[in-house]
Amino acid sequence: VQLQASGGGLVQAGGSLRLSCASPRTILSVFWSVNEMGWYRQAPGKSRELVATITRNGDTNYADSVTGRFTISKDNAKKTLYLRMNSLKPEDTAVYYCTWRIDQDNYWGQGTLVTVSS
Repeated sequence: VQLQASGGGLVQAGGSLRLSCASPRTILSVFWSVNEMGWYRQAPGKSRELVATITRNGDTNYADSVTGRFTISKDNAKKTLYLRMNSLKPEDTAVYYCTWRIDQDNYWGQGTLVTVSS
């Protein structure tokens, strides 16, 4: 499973971005075996932290710091995971990584940089 993350960039505080995580070469049967998808981020000098997750059934979970501002979703037909980020803050600046979990195996995308200017 190869994940391609995109959508990062430079945005002013209060702005919005939508991140995408696609795996075009993954066949549909493998996609349906994914137990959980998620977004993590790593800011300079900090550890990687959970941002949001979504299960196969669509149940979502968010870090307290992004609740109410970020929305995780997935498009099963396009085999794509999204993260809609609104009301961005400078402290949201980080490299964002997507991950898919199939049973005990975790697959990671290459990361996409989000920079929020004040």
